[in-house]
Amino acid sequence: MSVAFGLAIYFILWWIILFAILPFGLHRTQEEAGDIVPGSEPSAPDRPRFLRVILVTTVMATLLFAAFLALRASGFGLDDIPFFKPPGGSYGHPGT
Repeated sequence: MSVAFGLAIYFILWWIILFAILPFGLHRTQEEAGDIVPGSEPSAPDRPRFLRVILVTTVMATLLFAAFLALRASGFGLDDIPFFKPPGGSYGHPGT
């Protein structure tokens, strides 16, 4: 695997995980807190915790990327799943 491919996979994982965990940890909106910052939406978080979200995203993306690398290094592929055979033969071997 090239470095560019590895970085692309990590980048994609990081963004997917970021948007998956953004809604968690939102306890109160500015409207519920009664302290609406002028020029912002009342449904914006009262105390955004961006550093915490970035750290959790990075840790989770790193763990998933390490699992991806381990799975890739083990040689496991789609052909190893017994009930997941394509109708036209195995992957990468047309006509078999």
